[in-house]
Amino acid sequence: MTLNLHDIISKRIVLAFILFYVVAGFCVAADVPQEKVIRLGMIGLDTSHVTAFTQYINDPQKATGCRVVAGFSGGSPDIESSAKRVQGYTDELRTKYGVEIVGSIEELSKKVDGVLLESVDGRPHLAQAKPVIAAGKPLFIDKPMGGNLADVLEIFRLAKEKGVPCWSSSSLRFSPWMDKIRTREETGDILGCCAYSPCSLEEHHPDLYWYGVHGVEMLFAVMGTGCQSVSRTQTADTELVVGVWKDGRVGTYRGIKKGKQDYGVLVFGSKAIVPGGAYAGYGPLCDKVVEFFKTGKIPVPQEETVEIFAFMSAADQSKKENGKPVLLETILEEAQAKNKAASKN
Repeated sequence: MTLNLHDIISKRIVLAFILFYVVAGFCVAADVPQEKVIRLGMIGLDTSHVTAFTQYINDPQKATGCRVVAGFSGGSPDIESSAKRVQGYTDELRTKYGVEIVGSIEELSKKVDGVLLESVDGRPHLAQAKPVIAAGKPLFIDKPMGGNLADVLEIFRLAKEKGVPCWSSSSLRFSPWMDKIRTREETGDILGCCAYSPCSLEEHHPDLYWYGVHGVEMLFAVMGTGCQSVSRTQTADTELVVGVWKDGRVGTYRGIKKGKQDYGVLVFGSKAIVPGGAYAGYGPLCDKVVEFFKTGKIPVPQEETVEIFAFMSAADQSKKENGKPVLLETILEEAQAKNKAASKN
């Protein structure tokens, strides 16, 4: 078939336009800045959280924009669950996820943009947090935030002094059921709450810090701050802690030590009594962690976390006093005095 001059010119014009748009496309693509991957480090590789969180955060299908790249093993020889598991989780992070294992927290801090403090033992958290805060790295601290209330207060003080975003939370707080409670559409005003969770104890920690913290976190997620006093009843099979809020509301935590183990809340509202609290895995918490490292915004106020640990510390004091109500204000003053005395030495 013979092409006339008009056809030849038309085809050349079309080809020119195609070439122009292809070249322009490459230029535009080259000018589009690629999203920076936020490098994360983990301290304390002795809990299943480290592999579960890394798998979620590093999943290319989720495109979180963050990546766990370095870890410091840590571990506590006097806690069996730590000593027996730290090497296995460290090896798995290295071989399965390509995480670099480093020899110190200071070294880790130089390689990352943010840190997850995951040590299952709350006692070393203050010492482990100090070099991270000194390096100015945003910090998420897994439960329990500290080994005692004084340590929790000191971590927050140091972070505030340095201007470092820092927070802690149980994964239960961010389960989807909480979104329904927050809207108040079904419950109306929150008048009270019963929260429950498994409650195994660990001899080196205040009783509720080790596992009861999950249920107490749910209680405060529903009730908010303002608890004034705590009283506690303990039996071989059950922990029962009653908190009285300053507006007269009552919130209770039931720690399950025998029988069916589960998490939940029963919310008493002005319009309805609503159950909730089903465990939804680590995903909702990991989403909040990723969002935190991207924005620097803390999803749980410091004041609420402090009150959660004051509540649990007051429960221990009430136990010592045979169930007598204990004021959170008193517990907080004692912890502050302990830190003040330590700073003078």
